[in-house]
Amino acid sequence: MTITSPHLGSSEAWSDARLLFALEEVVEKELNRHLKVTKDWMPHQYVPWGDGRNFPGFFEDGVAWEPEQSKVSSVGKIALVVNLLTEDNLPSYHHEIAALFGRDGAWGTWVHRWTAEENRHGIVMRDYLLASRAVDPDELERFRMTHMCEGYESSNNHSMLHTVAYVSFQELATRVSHRNTGHHSGDPVCDRMLARIATDENLHMIFYRNLMAAAFELAPDLMMQAVRDVVLDFQMPGTGMPGFERAAAQMAIGEIYNMRIHHDDVISPILRYLKILSIDGLGPEGLKAQEELGLYMNGLDAEASKFDEKLAARKARMAARAAS
Repeated sequence: MTITSPHLGSSEAWSDARLLFALEEVVEKELNRHLKVTKDWMPHQYVPWGDGRNFPGFFEDGVAWEPEQSKVSSVGKIALVVNLLTEDNLPSYHHEIAALFGRDGAWGTWVHRWTAEENRHGIVMRDYLLASRAVDPDELERFRMTHMCEGYESSNNHSMLHTVAYVSFQELATRVSHRNTGHHSGDPVCDRMLARIATDENLHMIFYRNLMAAAFELAPDLMMQAVRDVVLDFQMPGTGMPGFERAAAQMAIGEIYNMRIHHDDVISPILRYLKILSIDGLGPEGLKAQEELGLYMNGLDAEASKFDEKLAARKARMAARAAS
């Protein structure tokens, strides 16, 4: 790893430009590792084309969409729409990371590779939804237009380290959301497709997580502050899409993504893997951020436990009604 100076330990010394230069070799190493382990796949091979029928419009034999035409569960349909609309804003995500990381060298190669891989996810999900008639195609298109016209702007785009921290957690959150959606979809074809997407998201998370580990070696105080800020104010990129709050609540109850999952399966694994809460040698600002992060995680765990109790009580009530 190239470090511009062995004495750049202070926060003031590390501008985004210096960090990008210092981490270039790490990015190249991680990019090469990623290209060795990732496997190209064909989106069209995961779509049940034989289930497809024409929709009304230009085709005289078009069949109108009806909810009962799909075998996907109710919560699966909600989560699929949220997940797809999230993928649809890829142009905004590409713009942000290209502006922060640049389009040259290893950084630029990764930006374009990541974008190309992510684009597969939106392609296969939309084709699956339309071929299987899982959701109302007209409503889906209206949602896409609304969401993309609003665009997406991250609250972390002011800082390269904040962005690295955010995408590390966000990629894992997306992986978990896709995987759980597949499990709860009720359709083996959907489950298989989302498992393939989740594999990509996990590899993306590993790339950014390893980059975050290298950044901790260079600028531990700044990296700790970035992690603290991101975790305390974490928002999925789908926030702001039409009906997101209601959809998120239904996904929480359906155990696709909720506070317990966020704590146990998204935030904690990365903190634990990088030993973030036990890193030593920090300065005053880094120690303060580390302490605040630990306190927040304790509070999040407590809130997740309250949610678990409410969810268990809800399940008990539903079971009692079904038995009566």
